[in-house]
Amino acid sequence: MAKQDLEFNKNEDVNKQAWDAILAKLKTIEQGGGEKSAAKQKAKGKMLARERVNYLRDKNSPWVEIGAFAGFEMYEEHGGCPAAGVVGGIGYVAGKQCIIVANDATVKAGAWFPISGKKNLRLQEIAMENRLPIIYLVDSAGVYLPMQDEIFPDKEHFGRIFRNNARMSSMGIPQIAAVMGSCVAGGAYLPIMSDEALIVEGTGSIFLAGSYLVKAAIGENVDNETLGGATTQTEMSGIIDDKFPDDKSCLDRIKFLMDKMGTFETAGFNRKEVLKPKKKVDDLFGILPDARNKPYETKELIRCLVDDSVFEQYKEDYGKTILCGYARIDGWAVGIIANNREIVKSKKGEMQFGGVIYSDSADKASRFIMNCNQKKIPLVFLQDVTGFMVGSRSEQGGIIKDGAKLVNAMSNSTVPKFTVIVGNSYGAGNYAMCGKAYDPRLIIAWPTAKIAVMGGEQAAKTLLQIEKSRLKKLGEEISPEAEKELLDRIIAKYDKQTTPEYAASHLWVDAIIKPTDTRLWLSQGIAAANNAPVETFNVGVIQT
Repeated sequence: MAKQDLEFNKNEDVNKQAWDAILAKLKTIEQGGGEKSAAKQKAKGKMLARERVNYLRDKNSPWVEIGAFAGFEMYEEHGGCPAAGVVGGIGYVAGKQCIIVANDATVKAGAWFPISGKKNLRLQEIAMENRLPIIYLVDSAGVYLPMQDEIFPDKEHFGRIFRNNARMSSMGIPQIAAVMGSCVAGGAYLPIMSDEALIVEGTGSIFLAGSYLVKAAIGENVDNETLGGATTQTEMSGIIDDKFPDDKSCLDRIKFLMDKMGTFETAGFNRKEVLKPKKKVDDLFGILPDARNKPYETKELIRCLVDDSVFEQYKEDYGKTILCGYARIDGWAVGIIANNREIVKSKKGEMQFGGVIYSDSADKASRFIMNCNQKKIPLVFLQDVTGFMVGSRSEQGGIIKDGAKLVNAMSNSTVPKFTVIVGNSYGAGNYAMCGKAYDPRLIIAWPTAKIAVMGGEQAAKTLLQIEKSRLKKLGEEISPEAEKELLDRIIAKYDKQTTPEYAASHLWVDAIIKPTDTRLWLSQGIAAANNAPVETFNVGVIQT
C-alpha cells in the first residue's frame, strides 16, 4: 500500500473515532434529566420534549439541532443542565421552515439556568435574522432561583426574551406557543406575547404566581388548576386561545395553524439543480490530518463539499494562504473563503505557512467579500487558521491595515455568512474568518476544531517568558522542574478550553457536527436566510 494511502487510512481512523466520541456524548445529552425524571413526566400523561419535537416535525424532513452541547459539563454542583434544559433547532412543520423551542421538564422541571437563557436568545436571534416562524413548547418552572443573579437582570438575560417576543411581532414574524406544563412568573409572558397561545388540559398551567406564593403574599388558599389551569385561562381570563385534552391534539393544532401560513418576500439567492459532489464526501475523514499542525490540500476538502466538486477560484495565483472561489452547495450559489493549509510560495517566491493570513491573502479575501455582496451570493467561511503573520517584515508591510480591511469588509457584509470551524481557530484569525462575534447566521464545528486566543503550547511558552522576565528582575531564576510544571499546567488548562465541546457548551458554536453533514447544515442555513431580504452593502472607511 502506498504511503499516501496509509496516511489517508490513519487520518480516517482518527477522525472517525473523534466523531464517535462526540456522538456518544450527544446520546447521553439526549437523555435529559435521566430515566427517573422522564418516568415522572410520562406518569402525568406528558410527552417528553424530544418526543414533542419529533411528533410536531414533518416526517423525513431536515432537522438541524442548535445548542445540543449547551451546558455540557457546566453546573455540575447543581446536578447539571443537559442541552441547557431546552431542545431547539431549525425544522419543518406543515412544509414551512421554522424554529422549534421546547423546554425539557426532565431537567430541573424545565427551570432556566444562565445557559438556558443564552440558548433561547440564540434561537430567537436565528428566527429574527432569517424571518422564520417560531414555535414555543412551554414546560418550565421559571428561573432557577439559586442562580437568579446570573439569569434575571442583565441585558442579555431572561427579560430579553420578552423584548424579542415584542420585536418579532412588530417584524411580522409568526409566533405560536403551547403551554404543555408549568408556565410561571415572568415566563408566563412568553406565550401571551406570542400571536397564538394554546394549552393542554390537566398538565398545562400559566400564572404569575403559584399557589404557595399566593398564600405567602396575600393569604389566599387556592390550587394551581383553579389559579391558572386550562379552564381558567380559556373560559374565564381568555388569555389562552384554545385548550386540548392531550399533547398530541395540541401539537396537531400547531400543524394546522402552520399549514395556513402564507409566504413572505425572499432574498432571491440563486439556486439550481442539486448535484452531489463527484468526490466522495466520506473522503473528508481521510483528507483532514490526524493532527492540527500538519498541512493538507484544502482544495480537496472543498471538492468533497460542493456540488459536482466544482470550485472556481478567485485570484488563484495571488494571496495563496486563503482560497476564495465560487461553488454551489445543495444547489445554492455560494462564495467560499477558506484558509489554505498547504505550504505555498508567494508572488515573490517566498515560502508561506499554511493556515496563516498574510497581507496579500487578507487583501484578496476583502475584495472577494465585496464582490459577493455586489452579486448577492451567501458567504461560507472554512476556518483552519492560526492567525495573522507576525514579525518586522509583516508589520512594515502593513499587515494590521490589510487585516483591518478584511475585518471591515466581513463585518459589514449584508449577505448571510456561515462559518465552519474545520481545525484551528486562533486569535485574530478567528475574528477575520467570521467567528462568533461577527454574526454568522450559523457557526458549526467539526470534532477536530480548536478554538482559543492561541494554542496551548504557544500560550504556555508566552507565559513562561513573562514569568522568567519577572523573576530575572528580582534576581531569581526558574528551575527546570518548576518550568516544566508551569508549562504542563498551562497546556492542560488551554487544551481543555480549546476543545469543540467546551466551545459548544458555552454556545460559541451552534453545534458540533459530523463533517459529512456539512452540506445539510449549510443548505438549511441558506434556505432559512433566503426568507429575509438583504440590506444594502456599505463598508464605510477602509485604508488602502
